Amino acid sequence: MQVRHLWLNDFRSYASADVELADGLTVILGTNGEGKTNLLEALAYVATLSSFRGAPFEAMIRDGAPSAVVRAEGVRDGRELLIEAELVAGGRNRVHVNRQRLQRSRDLLGAVRVTVFAPDDLVLVKGGPAERRRYLDDTLVSLHPRYDNLESEVERVIRQRNALLKQSLGGTRFDESAAFTLDVWDAKLAEYGEALAAARTELVQRLEPSARDAYRSLAFASDVEVEARYESTWAVDGLAAALTAARRDDLRRGVTTVGPHRDDVQLRIRGLPARTHASQGEQRSLALALRLAAHEVVTADTGTPPVLLLDDVFSELDPSRSDALVRHLPPGQTVLTSAAGLPTGTVPDLVLRIDHGAVVRG
Repeated sequence: MQVRHLWLNDFRSYASADVELADGLTVILGTNGEGKTNLLEALAYVATLSSFRGAPFEAMIRDGAPSAVVRAEGVRDGRELLIEAELVAGGRNRVHVNRQRLQRSRDLLGAVRVTVFAPDDLVLVKGGPAERRRYLDDTLVSLHPRYDNLESEVERVIRQRNALLKQSLGGTRFDESAAFTLDVWDAKLAEYGEALAAARTELVQRLEPSARDAYRSLAFASDVEVEARYESTWAVDGLAAALTAARRDDLRRGVTTVGPHRDDVQLRIRGLPARTHASQGEQRSLALALRLAAHEVVTADTGTPPVLLLDDVFSELDPSRSDALVRHLPPGQTVLTSAAGLPTGTVPDLVLRIDHGAVVRG
């Protein structure tokens, strides 16, 4: 979907806003704290029904207001599409697509796809494994909504297994019935967990060349090797065998110690771990390259580029890398915010400014 119009009511800092977007590059300028990121957050919300900042939905409702509304109108597969999302403080949020209420949030997946790069994305490289797993899982859901169900099943089984392990009290109450139930959860976790890890592994293999090319373009380093490898401690013998081997330790600790929820992605630049050996500039370039790689893979599979949302990206890159990013923006719709102006040579299709909380052209 290309989003052509965005309306906000009581969303974050906006009592109301009416924003027109270009099909190509829309640039939103304004000083820090004016509300630029809030517009990108609203665009991402109608795609994912979550905040890319990790904020609870109550935080997106303007202070003192009982609810907030985000409406996005655009075109998908040649047809008009209107998405309306209402966030209700202390109540149940509601979503309508073309005036029809959605019964399940999952039914919205795929209607709008977005790729978001924000300053906090440095955690993709510097942060812990959970950030990299989330990056992979979000990309899988963008590729096909069925992966959302698979991820939910893995999480559900791990929760149930952990609850049983905690009830065992270190094994003192682990009777034959509990052992049978644990066998059932182990079988389910092996089935769903191996399927999820296989999907992640294949995705990493597809992402690696795209991330390498994007990094080389951003860093002006045509010969730099960038590697990405999915890592599972249980991959050699399989998850079923690993769960059996870990059972005594799991019972003692009351938690599942092996599985896809403990896996990681090893990122390397010039053969060295990027998390510990790369400079901050290299890490930022790699984080952006990972987002651009996911954008490219999703575009190739779905036939339509996601809406690319770049939040204050130039503040995170030096001038040469900012210039390189502008020159290598992928085709499709991009919405970009900046508090520091634009690199020389940037030719937006539309420029918007935030002036005292109001969105104005020019």
